[in-house]
Amino acid sequence: MTDLNDPRFATTLARGLSVLRAFRVTDDGLSNGEIAQRTGLPKSTVSRLTFTLGQLGYLVQSPRDDRFRPGPTLVAVGHVAAASLSFLVPAHDLMQRLAEETGTLVVLAVRDGDKLVLIRTWRPTQVASIWLEVGQRIPLQPFSSTRAFIAAATPGEIAQVCVEHPAAREPLDLLLQDRGASREALTRRGFVSAPAGSGTPAAYNAVSVPFRSSNLAEPVVFTCGALPTEASSDRMDSEVGPRLAAAVRTLERLTGQGPSVIRTEAEYA
Repeated sequence: MTDLNDPRFATTLARGLSVLRAFRVTDDGLSNGEIAQRTGLPKSTVSRLTFTLGQLGYLVQSPRDDRFRPGPTLVAVGHVAAASLSFLVPAHDLMQRLAEETGTLVVLAVRDGDKLVLIRTWRPTQVASIWLEVGQRIPLQPFSSTRAFIAAATPGEIAQVCVEHPAAREPLDLLLQDRGASREALTRRGFVSAPAGSGTPAAYNAVSVPFRSSNLAEPVVFTCGALPTEASSDRMDSEVGPRLAAAVRTLERLTGQGPSVIRTEAEYA
């Protein structure tokens, strides 16, 4: 767990990383004031951090509007990190084929603090899909992706999520209460679902399957989603969910990874 009082913990480094995490894919640059608002850091601290990150190439400041944007060093680091996830190579063809054949948007999400962040998307070429982009963050609310993540997480991993989650715990508590039902759904059907408007904040129908890679400390989640006009909840449950589950099982075989959930709580102890 994160121990901010540990003498080995580099607070300045953590603050600098929080500045980099403040950027979203839809941003056209951020000012120091906007970064301060998103990170909760004093503006004077943010000014020092953005200057340092700019000097190192992690950020660039536009002479046109003085706003900061990701720099070449940050882009290079991101490419290196993505390349280290070896399962993404076989996943690409599997998930693009799934997107085309089901007419749904397929996304891959990993946890980042108190949210899941999308790191890959696969779009059907002939269907208007829901608008989700790489870098978009999903709060820990009862979406299918978050249900799948919590179901596959170990008790220790869940404890870490609780430490990093903000004070408003009700949505997370609901996910934890639902964990048993989600694990049962994954064991019985191979996926979890969250239809639009069924007590969830999502405007689309979605099904999700977790995947545990030896490259990462926590499970990641593959999700198929579509607007209700494009794919009914019945079709998502009867067709798309089983096909997503089959694609993830194929990925596990291709990469030599074991099942993500088929373990009892006693085995975690």
